[in-house]
Amino acid sequence: MTKNSVTINGNVYDAESGSILSARPSGRSPAAAASDFHNSTQKSRTLQRKYINKPRVIDSVASTSRSTQPRQLTVAERTPRIIHHSKRVRAAQDIQRSTSITRFAKEPPVKHPDVADTPDIAPTTNHLEQVARQRQTTIKKQQQPRAVLPSQVIKQQAIREATAKMVPRQQRKEIKPARNSLFWQRLVSVGSVTLAVLLIGAYFTYINMPALSTRVAAAQAGINASYPGYRPSGYSLDGPVAYQQGSVIMKFAANGSKENFTLAQTRSEWDSSAVLENYVKPKSNNKYSTTATNGLTIYTYGTNAAWVNAGILYTVNGDAELAPEQVQKLATSL
Repeated sequence: MTKNSVTINGNVYDAESGSILSARPSGRSPAAAASDFHNSTQKSRTLQRKYINKPRVIDSVASTSRSTQPRQLTVAERTPRIIHHSKRVRAAQDIQRSTSITRFAKEPPVKHPDVADTPDIAPTTNHLEQVARQRQTTIKKQQQPRAVLPSQVIKQQAIREATAKMVPRQQRKEIKPARNSLFWQRLVSVGSVTLAVLLIGAYFTYINMPALSTRVAAAQAGINASYPGYRPSGYSLDGPVAYQQGSVIMKFAANGSKENFTLAQTRSEWDSSAVLENYVKPKSNNKYSTTATNGLTIYTYGTNAAWVNAGILYTVNGDAELAPEQVQKLATSL
């Protein structure tokens, strides 16, 4: 036995760690020796008892009578126990353990039943929530203040967009029309022009038809007769222009009634005085009125009138009640 070892029951132990350095030979099996060892009562073999505090006896009756709360230990009282406990743990861990003792044996690994991996379910979005978010986004966009651009800036932007969409002239493809289409286009153009000329000619012919008829009748009658440039409102030419030797007669009728008057143009060598003496007075029984306008002397009596100009005697006869102003305009338009 040395200073670093201790012999107990023939077994040599390390003085510091307590591990067995050499064991006494025995004919018995380890299991039988172990059973004798655990079954027999042994004395305490704790080494270095100076590190363990003496146990204290606490009077439970006295402590409960004083206070129901347990007494708190001070730091100085707790420190030796902590140090001693840690040293005991290290010393116990350094002791060589026998594999024959089941409680020191390694626990067999626990086999867990194979569980099939369940695939994770992806989160799904609620349709109503998605619609609500879209509405909120739209409302926020509408509520955002919009910058009002000047008209000049808007115009420049429109010009730039139109210019960007334009195709360069080099990239344009000339589309040659077919020969048949050109022929039909020319034919349609010529037909349109011809039709327009015919319509215009027919229009002017319709307007000037009374004047042409009057000239034809005047040529047949052999006098210088003319169609009046003024017609009383509501009256139009009724029937063709009639003529006889030395006289042209045209009849005008009211559009909405049976009133009418006849304008006759006759070759005559009378002057205004002769017209009054030879024509107006016999027909009016000296009841007439005289009006002078534009060098003409117009005699009116009842619904009739007469005047002479450039060797032509003009007479108005009928039941149309023409105003004196209308008779004057009719006379000056011939």
